[in-house]
Amino acid sequence: MEIALVAVGTRMPAWVDQGYREYARRLPHQCRLKLVEVPLAARTRSVPLERAVADEGRRMLAAVPAGRRVIALDVTGRSWSTPELSQQLQGWLQDGRDLSLLVGGPDGLDAACLQRAEQRWSLSPLTLPHPLVRVLLAEQLYRAWTLLSGHPYHRA
Repeated sequence: MEIALVAVGTRMPAWVDQGYREYARRLPHQCRLKLVEVPLAARTRSVPLERAVADEGRRMLAAVPAGRRVIALDVTGRSWSTPELSQQLQGWLQDGRDLSLLVGGPDGLDAACLQRAEQRWSLSPLTLPHPLVRVLLAEQLYRAWTLLSGHPYHRA
C-alpha cells in the first residue's frame, strides 16, 4: 500500500524535510509513505480567503488518484491512541487500497476535501504548525507499523 501525504505548502525548513524523510524511509514497502506537496494559494486583499482555500482543495483532490481511501486531517476528526492508530493501519492495509492523507494549509481544508474523505483524523485538539504535522504524521505511522510488527520502538 502507498500512503500519500497530500499537504499544502512547499519549501519547508530543512528540519521538516529531514524529520519527514527519516520516518518515511523507515516504513516498509508494504506501507511506503510519499509526500505530495500542493502550493499554498495566494492570500491577498483581492482574493477572498474562501477562494484561496477552495483553490487548494481543488488541487489537493486533483492529486488523489481514483479509488484511493481518503482521510482528512481535521480538528473535528477522531483522535486515536497509538494502539488505535495501529488497528486503523492494519485495517487500511487489509483493505488493499492506497491511502491519501489530506493536510490543509493555515486556514484548513476546503469543504470538498472533507466531503471526499472517508474518515477524519484529529492529531490533537491543539493547533499545530502545518510543517510539524508532516513530521508528526510520518513518525506516528511508523510507530503504528512497529506496533503491528512487534518491534519495540512503539513502547513509551
